[in-house]
Amino acid sequence: MQPTDRRAVFKPKILESLRNYSGAAFQADIGAGITVGIVALPLCLALGIASGVRPVQGIYTAIIAGVIVGLLGGSRVQVAGPTAAFVPIVYGIVAAHGVANLYLCTMMAGVLLVIMGISKMGSLIKFIPYPVTSGFTTGIAVMIIFGQVEDAFGLTTTGDRPAHFVPKLRYLAEFIGTTNPWALGIALACMATIWFWPRLGLRRIPGSIVAVVVAAVATKVFDLPVATIATRFAEGVPQGLPAFAIPTITWDAVSAMMIPATAIAMLAAIESLLSAVVADGLTGDRHRSNTELIAQGAANIVSPLFMGIPVTGAIARTASNIDSGARSPVSSIVHAVTLALVLVVLAPYAGSIPMAAMAAVLIMVARRMGEWHELVHVSRLPRSDALVLLATFALTIVFDLTVAVLIGMLLAGFLFTKRLSETTEISAVTPRDELENMEQLVHGKEIPEGAVVFRIFGPFFFGAAEKMEDALEGAGKLPRVLILRMNLVPAMDATALNALENVLERLVAAGGTLVLSGAHRQPLAMMMKAGFIERLGRANIRANFDEALVRAREILGVSQTR
Repeated sequence: MQPTDRRAVFKPKILESLRNYSGAAFQADIGAGITVGIVALPLCLALGIASGVRPVQGIYTAIIAGVIVGLLGGSRVQVAGPTAAFVPIVYGIVAAHGVANLYLCTMMAGVLLVIMGISKMGSLIKFIPYPVTSGFTTGIAVMIIFGQVEDAFGLTTTGDRPAHFVPKLRYLAEFIGTTNPWALGIALACMATIWFWPRLGLRRIPGSIVAVVVAAVATKVFDLPVATIATRFAEGVPQGLPAFAIPTITWDAVSAMMIPATAIAMLAAIESLLSAVVADGLTGDRHRSNTELIAQGAANIVSPLFMGIPVTGAIARTASNIDSGARSPVSSIVHAVTLALVLVVLAPYAGSIPMAAMAAVLIMVARRMGEWHELVHVSRLPRSDALVLLATFALTIVFDLTVAVLIGMLLAGFLFTKRLSETTEISAVTPRDELENMEQLVHGKEIPEGAVVFRIFGPFFFGAAEKMEDALEGAGKLPRVLILRMNLVPAMDATALNALENVLERLVAAGGTLVLSGAHRQPLAMMMKAGFIERLGRANIRANFDEALVRAREILGVSQTR
């Protein structure tokens, strides 16, 4: 079994896809790859700018990711690259620690992703509650939109851009009076084009490409007074592919980047696997989550070596890949080759693209990625889920994703435990409660005088442990024999075991005895490991309630009945 399990951890989908690969499938992959490459071009430029690095670095990232994830990935049609979800994190790292440390941070995140994949943690990501993912996704969308206001409005600003939301609002408010109407007009026109283009039935050419190209031509021809890629970045978009360089690694830098790297790794894992799940739903295929994590990790390790930024599965580009007829991971590789050819041939013309057009592209991406309907209808959610969603959303905006996910997960866990404890009941049992056959229906089970029976219904965890104390207090005087019916307890934890130990100590001190009835395997294993069964006495562990009553009569010295 072990060799099979090891093979299952890393088994790239391309190996399976190429077994019966045909010329028709290759043609379909070429067409899909070229289409996705065109879709990705303006988005990658915009993401590079929004992340605080050079625009071309977004394209470098997509090229590296497209090749590596295509070759090693666990999804047949996944397309990876830079995504909008990373923008607030990457921008914050660049602002606080510089681009060199961003490269190191990305490589560290890649190592963490590989470890997660090898450790078979791919299936664990799905246990992150939906309110947490919905909250931080919408929070990131808000951060992206406000991060593009400066370029969309063409503001003339001074000083450094704040990385955090509240200072950024004050910063934008201070310079809003410097709005450039030409830039704002370009941004609005581009957003309108992106919005209406697919509604005209013209889906083969992406609306973002049309918007960016028209905006660049208009700016060049009419010499519009707006900021462009060439005026913002002296080199514009350099022609050719990036050079190989190993980032400087120091222990101090590694220590400083550990928390941001963990945040990047978690977000990359969540978004990549979410994208793969979406792809499965559209294609009927089934991805390999651990293989996908290893592939994404490898891409994040290699990307900074060629001036790339963090990589993850891109839901919009993956969906576009499927819509365009992709059959295998070859389409992802073709998309990377397309971007490389565009970079070599058309890079000199990219300098004319207005910054306002790039801002418009990202604003429309953020509009699509946000779970806005969940915010609008948050009152329809259970109160605890609504609280988790709103808290994660607010913390993502005000602080950062790491804090938001951490507190969101803790809050979700706390509220889940509270809900779980509310489903657990501990109640006294009367003879007429036990109606297991017709004879007992008439006579009932005879609980001898001096014995009290409690039934525990549901998981016996720390949230419900206090109910044991409450039940004993409600019973008044401690009985000589307390029977706990545990046949409806599937699992228990250490806090619940501690509650049982306290009950046993109180009974023993008062001259009483505790008898357990019908305990399942997990509770029994825990009690045995902790030595509780030895303190209780093996004679006081009974398989069912009838045997527990026999034991109670033995302790009380009363005659046995039928």
